[in-house]
Amino acid sequence: MNNTLPNQVVIENVLLSKIRGKIAYQGNISASTILNLFYVKPYNDPSGKGYQRPVDPKRSHDFAIYLSKGEDALFTPILLNAASHWEFACYNRERPSFGRLICKGKASLMDGQHRLGGIQRYIQETNSDLNVPFLSFHCLDEDEEIKLFDTINTKAKGIGPSLSKYLRRDSDELSWVATQLLIQKDSPFHNNGSITGKRNKGRHITLQNLYRTLGLLFRDRKLSVFSKEEKLSLAIFYFSQVKELFPSEWMDYKGQRLTHIVCLDALSIAGSQMLASCVQESRKQVELAAAGRLIKRLKGIEWSSDGQLKYVKGMSGSRTLASELVEQMIG
Repeated sequence: MNNTLPNQVVIENVLLSKIRGKIAYQGNISASTILNLFYVKPYNDPSGKGYQRPVDPKRSHDFAIYLSKGEDALFTPILLNAASHWEFACYNRERPSFGRLICKGKASLMDGQHRLGGIQRYIQETNSDLNVPFLSFHCLDEDEEIKLFDTINTKAKGIGPSLSKYLRRDSDELSWVATQLLIQKDSPFHNNGSITGKRNKGRHITLQNLYRTLGLLFRDRKLSVFSKEEKLSLAIFYFSQVKELFPSEWMDYKGQRLTHIVCLDALSIAGSQMLASCVQESRKQVELAAAGRLIKRLKGIEWSSDGQLKYVKGMSGSRTLASELVEQMIG
C-alpha cells in the first residue's frame, strides 16, 4: 500500500476538533486533489490489515448521475485516517482550531469509495471540478480503523424503500399517489398501511408495496397520461370498489389473501386492462359507472388463505391470477 506523496499538499480553512478523544479534521478539498490524496486497504492485502471491498462500478456510475443534478446533489463527507501524515497549523493563536493541513503522505480511505469513484467519473466526463467535504482522523491505529469501518457498514441501517418513496413524494408522481393512499381517510388503505415500511398488526401493506402495485395499475398508455390527482382518484375508486365487494376479506389479512401483495398486484394488472377498456377517448377519462359494473363481476371469488390461492406466489403467480380476473371482468 503506497501512501507517499510526490509533493506536499496544503488544505486551507480546516477545523480541528475532537471526537471521543480522537483529533479530527473537517473541511473541503477539490475533487481533483483528493483523488490523489488517499489509498485503499483491500480486504485481501498481504498485511492482513486490509478491509475494503472491491468497488461496484454501477454504484459509482449511479453516484455520478446523481452529481449531474447540480446544486441539489448533496452528499456526506468522505471519511479518512491520516495516520499522522497530516499536520495541522492554526492561522493565529486566538483561533487555535481554525487553520491549514499540511499533508505529507496519503490518508487511508475508510468510507466513501463509491462516492469518490462517482466523483472521478463525473469530473472526467464534465471536465469540471467540485468541492468534496471530508472528515479525517489525525491518527487511528489499524485495528481502530477496521473496527470503525465494520461499525459503519454493519450497524448503520438504511432508511428502507418505503420511507425513501415517502421522501420522494414531491418529485415522483407514483410516490405521491402511494403516500396519499395511506394518509387520506377516504382511501381503502388508510387503516392498514405503513409509510415507514415497518409492518405491525393491522398495518401490513407498505408504501413500497403500494408504489409497485400502482406501477402495474397505471402501466397502460391510456392511463399513464393521467395527472397524479386523476391517478389517485382512480386508485381510490378501484380499490374501494374491491373492498366494498369483499369487506370481510379486505380486513382479514391472516385468513384471506385479498390484501396480500401478490393479490394486490394481480388486481392491479387486471385493473389496468379493465380501466383502460373504459377510457372515453373523446373525454380522456374513465367511465366509472361502466368500470364499477365490471368490478362487480368479481363477486364470488374465493380469497381464503386455505383455498385455491394458497400457493399463488411471486409475480408469475400475480400474472396468472390477473389473467383469470380479466377473463371474469371483461371476458
